[in-house]
Amino acid sequence: MTIIKTDRLILRPWKEEDIEPFAQLNGDPHVMKYFPSTLTKEVSDQMAKRMQNKIEERGWGWWAVSVPEVADFIGFIGLNNVDQSFQVPFTPAIEIGWRLASNYWGKGYASEGAAACLKYGFEVLKLAEIVSFTSVPNNRSRRVMEKIGMHRDSKDDFDNPNLAENHWLRKHVLYRLGVGEWQKQLA
Repeated sequence: MTIIKTDRLILRPWKEEDIEPFAQLNGDPHVMKYFPSTLTKEVSDQMAKRMQNKIEERGWGWWAVSVPEVADFIGFIGLNNVDQSFQVPFTPAIEIGWRLASNYWGKGYASEGAAACLKYGFEVLKLAEIVSFTSVPNNRSRRVMEKIGMHRDSKDDFDNPNLAENHWLRKHVLYRLGVGEWQKQLA
C-alpha cells in the first residue's frame, strides 16, 4: 500500500488507533462547520473503515495523516473517486480533499499534504485532472485549493444535490487543476 512522505507529514493507511481520534474530529462542531452535521461515533467509525477498504482495494484514497514527533493522527488528506452517484455536471472525477483536527489548522499541513497528493495523482495515477469542491462560505478550504494551484470558474459552481434547496451550504464551488497546468506550475 502507498505511503506518501513530505517534509513534515506521513500520509498512510489507517490503523485501529486512528478510529477514536477520528470520531472526536468528526464530532467537533468547529471542524464540521461546513458539513450538514457532526458525525456520531458509529458513522465516523464506518467512514474510517470504508476509507481504509478503498486504500486496500486500489492502493490510494483518503490517507490518515501523521506528523512525526508531533501527533500520530491529525486527520486525513487524499484522493477520492467521485462517481456518477453524486449527480453533478463534473462527475465522474477524482477529487482531492482533507479534514484535519482544528488544533492542526494554520500550520500548512493541508496544503503540504494536498500538494503531495496532486503529485501522486498526476505522476503515479496519470490523471488528466483533479477537482476539489466545498460550500461557498468555506474560505479556509478554498484558500488551500488556491495555494495548491487549483482554479475556479464560477460557471462550474453547483448546488449540492444531497442538501435541501434552502440549506445554507447547498451552493458549492468547484476548483480544478489539469496535469498540464500542474506541470507548468512546477517549472
